[in-house]
Amino acid sequence: MKNDLYLIRGLPGSGKSTLANALNGLVFEADDYWIERDFDPSLLGEAHYQCKKRAQYAMSYNAKTVVVSNTFTTEKELEPYFTIAALAGYRVTVLIVENRHGNASVHDVPEVTMLKMEKRFSVRLR
Repeated sequence: MKNDLYLIRGLPGSGKSTLANALNGLVFEADDYWIERDFDPSLLGEAHYQCKKRAQYAMSYNAKTVVVSNTFTTEKELEPYFTIAALAGYRVTVLIVENRHGNASVHDVPEVTMLKMEKRFSVRLR
């Protein structure tokens, strides 16, 4: 049986982290980078790099279930995870979380940023 990589997508406040934690796997988020430092948008690239490296490390040790929960608004943001999953022999499942319950972002993401994210959010049905 193959191990699983779940990629959870959605806008801030949609419930990605809640779903990620319900999957009983090792959970990684770019937001983890800000636990020990103040948010700095110039470091977003580093935060995502660290998230990817941590997930890759877990897969290199054959973790049964790896979960990455980020906004993943574009296909391009998902691609590196497809690559590392293929190399490690992981089955990939992409889940989109909709904010139908009207939650606000716990990170106080400005409305203008939310609208930009919403506009670029791409969905691939096949």
